[in-house]
Amino acid sequence: MVGGYLGPSSKTCETAVMKNFPVVLNFPVRWGEMDALGHVNNTVFFRWFESARIAFFDQTGFPTRPEGDLSPILAQTKCDFLKPIVYPADVTIGARVGRIGTSSLVMEYEVEVDDSSVVARGEAVVVLVDWRTGKSHPIPDAVREKIALLGHEGTSSSS
Repeated sequence: MVGGYLGPSSKTCETAVMKNFPVVLNFPVRWGEMDALGHVNNTVFFRWFESARIAFFDQTGFPTRPEGDLSPILAQTKCDFLKPIVYPADVTIGARVGRIGTSSLVMEYEVEVDDSSVVARGEAVVVLVDWRTGKSHPIPDAVREKIALLGHEGTSSSS
């Protein structure tokens, strides 16, 4: 866990799976996150992934602010839903870089529920864009160094 960052709840997460993720967030499942079928709606997972991604960016200095010339765009995202989650529950989301390219990176996520079982896995391809030119921009060396310091690089083979 990076810098003691705990997200919205104070539950500590040191499960074997989450030790492979440098950024770990904890969230209580809210009643309103369930859908008509009685389980957490699929869109909620992508909000959790976004929160973990932004926490990771904050830790590494990855440009995220729209007032700058550089900003990330989400080129692709996916989630493999392994088990449903129902209220009440606490979830833990881990985030790491699976692969880093010249101007893009692949984020990997895992979601655990109360009993530490993995209920979902996700990925996102993030591209750094220069808004002045509308083209991709190399990820700065300082950001790459911070990502390397966090460690726990995943095993993604995506481009």
